[in-house]
Amino acid sequence: MCGFVGIIKSENKVWQEQEVKRFEERNKAIYHRGPDDEGYYEDDHVLFGFRRLSIIDIESGHQPFTYNDDQYWMVFNGEVYNYIELRDKLKQKNYQFTTDSDTEVILAMFQEYGVEAFKQLRGMFSILILDKQDQTVYGARDPFGIKPLFYKKSDEGIYFASEKKSLLADIGESVDHEALQHYLSFQYVPEPLTMNEKIKKVEPGHFFVKRLNEEITFHRYFHATFQPVQQEKTALIKKIQDVMFDSVNVHMRSDVPVGSFLSGGIDSSLIVAIAKEFNPNIKTFSVGFEQEGYSEVDVAKETADKLNVDNYSYIISPEEYVAKLPKILWHLDDPLADPACVPLYFVAREAKKHVTVVLSGEGSDELFGGYNIYREPESLKMFQSIPTPAKDLLAKVAQVLPEGVRGKSFLERGTTPLRERYIGNAKMFEEKEKQNILKTHNHQTAYQQITAPLYQQVQMTDPVNQMQYVDIHTWLRGDILLKADKMTMAHSLELRVPFLDKEVFRIASEIPVDMKIAEGTTKHILRLASRGIVPDHILDRKKLGFPVPIRHWLKNELNGWANQLINESQTDHLLNKQVIKQLLEDHCAGKADNSRKLWTVFMFMLWHQIYMENKFDIEKLKNEDKTESKLAQVND
Repeated sequence: MCGFVGIIKSENKVWQEQEVKRFEERNKAIYHRGPDDEGYYEDDHVLFGFRRLSIIDIESGHQPFTYNDDQYWMVFNGEVYNYIELRDKLKQKNYQFTTDSDTEVILAMFQEYGVEAFKQLRGMFSILILDKQDQTVYGARDPFGIKPLFYKKSDEGIYFASEKKSLLADIGESVDHEALQHYLSFQYVPEPLTMNEKIKKVEPGHFFVKRLNEEITFHRYFHATFQPVQQEKTALIKKIQDVMFDSVNVHMRSDVPVGSFLSGGIDSSLIVAIAKEFNPNIKTFSVGFEQEGYSEVDVAKETADKLNVDNYSYIISPEEYVAKLPKILWHLDDPLADPACVPLYFVAREAKKHVTVVLSGEGSDELFGGYNIYREPESLKMFQSIPTPAKDLLAKVAQVLPEGVRGKSFLERGTTPLRERYIGNAKMFEEKEKQNILKTHNHQTAYQQITAPLYQQVQMTDPVNQMQYVDIHTWLRGDILLKADKMTMAHSLELRVPFLDKEVFRIASEIPVDMKIAEGTTKHILRLASRGIVPDHILDRKKLGFPVPIRHWLKNELNGWANQLINESQTDHLLNKQVIKQLLEDHCAGKADNSRKLWTVFMFMLWHQIYMENKFDIEKLKNEDKTESKLAQVND
């Protein structure tokens, strides 16, 4: 596990000593991703910088890594879990290996198969490979986007990095107005955009090719699609159990201690229950809040007791929640309005005191149909039989009904096509609302620009599969995996997600909708597969996730902080602050629950203070990382 920076130099560009030093500073900006080792490689065409967190023997995987008499040079962030099997396969082709690392296996695979090698890697990764013989740089990002990969074109060349902050060395980077407009709807910046207009992301399941004196080209090598197959329920349950045991097993390959996050849900509980079969002494970690109804710590402890594993928990106060926000936003690179990223930061901090690798349940909901909103198509089925004129009339009735009137939302959803109402698991502001808030609002930019191409690709499939498809190509990579990677790497902790495994997806992609949404529940078939493995008290609980009492706090503990942030934020050229203040007043008066909308705005304001206004001491934030990391090692 590591972080890297790289540049493909512009043609005829000669780098001076000060430019190399600036490049090294870009690498040092992501110290938290790899505090154990550092390395560089430079020639006439590229410069690679690397940081490593030691998971497997550090001497065997030092990077930048060279292979085949220096023909290939590579920097690689992530883990390839099937590297042992791939190495054995290559040995049958007379390949010889000098290390036990997955790094060497990747380059041997690349020599044998070229870009087709990326399809065979089972794991999480972002990769840069230089082929000196062909004077070509190749790069790739894993199928689901577990590991990030940013890039930026400049006069010096094309930069790549594991984190965007490494590409922000230039003062005066401007806000991407299109990204901001989308952010206010999605609560994250949808890929490949970032909040800085010159910086983009390599999309999941894609690789690129950059030949000398040619333009960079991007190509898709993996496409996550759902292809339901009618099958016998008992056989499917067995398939799910087998593939989950296999995935958890390979995800536990490590030379350092492996633990697991544990909430009150089925996903993390299933992972822990399986992991215990391979490591009876596995440690688990949970967090919660004092506010009643906003903590799963007690449920997690009960689960840990029944599974006979250790559980370490931590209760987060409103004061420390908001105190850590600047540091958290700095780590995130872009604003993210999901309040759950903060408890994830704290649970990662607790885990780092005991382990270096942690398992987590991300991806289960997207693969197995776990979100409650996936039940909506069933509840709205009656509208399918209503003639179009009558449906249009009902839509007009819904428009004139006052906000809060019972049935208004039901009529609106029932008379609005799925592709127009569903943009992913979270929707903050409608386009009409953004017109009032955004001074830079562009009428030609709408959130459907992100989702319309996705719906076009799955228009003939079941509505539930359409929703899953939208989520796996937007919400999963833009929110779920973003916070998972950044909040754990903030503590130099490696996170592994056994559900987001190519073999698990292969089984999940074939599950019929009626086996995902059934008997008034979501993830129906996964619940059946978990019976007898996961304690019974978990299986039938209502999904809670990582709830945060923002709604209560903005009225009380965080109200002063919120008003101060609005007043001090230098975003008057972008946002209409009077509209935002009114949203807060209405929320505090109980006229509407505006907490999530307000939080979306507040996280952008805080991000703007950090990255655009330079209000916070970044060096101090980085030093806090190093201090906490050292304390964690002392406490281990």
